[in-house]
Amino acid sequence: MTTFNPISSIGVSTASSAGAIAAPIATVRNTQAAPFSDLLTDAVGQVNTLQDQAATAIKGLMTGSGVDVHQAMIATEKASMAFELALAVRNKAVQAYQQVMGMQF
Repeated sequence: MTTFNPISSIGVSTASSAGAIAAPIATVRNTQAAPFSDLLTDAVGQVNTLQDQAATAIKGLMTGSGVDVHQAMIATEKASMAFELALAVRNKAVQAYQQVMGMQF
């Protein structure tokens, strides 16, 4: 499970932040971007992982193996939201494809 770091470096001086920004930009220029299909595959994999975690939490809740109700609910809501987001992205991609196919050249 990933953790989110709070924004703690807001008070950094502008002189040190300019150097800190230049280094990642140089790194980004040297690396190649991942293909779009890889991004979609990774996103679907993450949705599947969240679905599996939710199923495990529900199974643990039903068998009484130490899973709290709120943990199971959080896991199922995360999985539900991830699935809804993936479905919305898919719908937008299909809509864009249909618009492109409807164009006349």
